[in-house]
Amino acid sequence: MTDLFAAYDLAGISLNNRIVMAPMTRSRAPHDIADERIALYYAQRGTAGLIISEGTPVSREGQGYLFNPGIFTPEQIAGWRLTTQSVHAVGGRIFAQLWHVGRVSHTSIQDGGKAPVSTTSLVANGATSFGYGEDDQPGFVQASAPRPLETDEVTRVVEDFAQAAANAVEAGFDGVEIHAANGYLFEQFMNPMVNDRTDRYSAISIENRLRFTLEVTDAIIARIGAQRVGIRISPYGQLFDMAHYDDMDELYATLADALGPRGIAYVHVMDQSGFTMGETKGESFADRVDRLLKRMRQGLGPIALILAGGMTLERAQRLIDTGLIDLAAFGQPFIGNPDLVARLKHGWALNVSDRATYYGGGANGFIDYPAYEVT
Repeated sequence: MTDLFAAYDLAGISLNNRIVMAPMTRSRAPHDIADERIALYYAQRGTAGLIISEGTPVSREGQGYLFNPGIFTPEQIAGWRLTTQSVHAVGGRIFAQLWHVGRVSHTSIQDGGKAPVSTTSLVANGATSFGYGEDDQPGFVQASAPRPLETDEVTRVVEDFAQAAANAVEAGFDGVEIHAANGYLFEQFMNPMVNDRTDRYSAISIENRLRFTLEVTDAIIARIGAQRVGIRISPYGQLFDMAHYDDMDELYATLADALGPRGIAYVHVMDQSGFTMGETKGESFADRVDRLLKRMRQGLGPIALILAGGMTLERAQRLIDTGLIDLAAFGQPFIGNPDLVARLKHGWALNVSDRATYYGGGANGFIDYPAYEVT
């Protein structure tokens, strides 16, 4: 049986254990700059083998939620540096999740009230952004109608990611994770039900639909090195008006085959099968996730696989023991349990997180959860 609480070598980076803190938007940065409270929040959870930060926008254009700390200005770099130093001071490791929401944004967030950008002009029906409503108060609002990026603009967005990666390293992050999941910009290229382009990024082929993802990956590798790069994906996810399509398995298998030779640090799979209804091809979506992980493992070779989504200690142990994954990511349990690793290791009871304080606000529900008291 693999010891989940023993050290793990992630592409040359020594992790204290195989438990990962998954990225979670908390909207606690009033000026879009990571501050002392954010540094404390992550340091409190620094016993995780690896922390992946909340999504940090690579540009104002890429932002879809108010009060998120970005990574595109000198002030934001300096703000994040306090967080990375704090995490490192307690022996932790932290990657920055690089984020561009694409069409899942709102004009109230964009410079000058501009339309969000995407692959398409199709509105993400039912998708909400955290912006300003008609009463000028922050809250969840229907995402605005986007405008499709011109072909030459895509190159600029690729550079935004490469520069953000360099900024993250300057801020002291151990690496970066490309946020290619959950219906945001990368999936808007990959999903043929959304991508209605006619240029080299069109949906006519899997190669075209993956072009943007691989261009960003290569640009970041060139800037900071492959061993500092991870990527997050969410096969079978349906967040933000993402419909399923026939060649989903083939697309993600092809992506794995392309990433393998690039030698990045890891691929982080978000299992959204718990939010996906029904069965397909005679099997549940949960079973399809497991089958796809096996297929991706073939293409990725020694690249680490992380799985998140409804994770439990028992599931983590089983999947790691079978070799299906290498690291197990926990999200919401880390909100209410800054000492989650110790609680899992010793079988201690977990605090219940307060959903009403997930987004926005102050210290309450953010940095005030107690550690377990041994009696």
